Amino acid sequence: MALPKRRQSRARSRKRRTHWVLPKPALVECSNCGAMKLAHRVCPHCGYYKGREVQEVEAI
Repeated sequence: MALPKRRQSRARSRKRRTHWVLPKPALVECSNCGAMKLAHRVCPHCGYYKGREVQEVEAI
């Protein structure tokens, strides 16, 4: 098995790691209450999805 002759510099390692980033979640506005929610999911604030209520939400 081959071994590296020289140690990799910090700059070279960090250049490779620049792409290790988490993607931002795709947030959309709820058509019922206007709150931001994840796309294609039931709104956690009002319980609506595609214009109809599919889940009852408890008042906290």
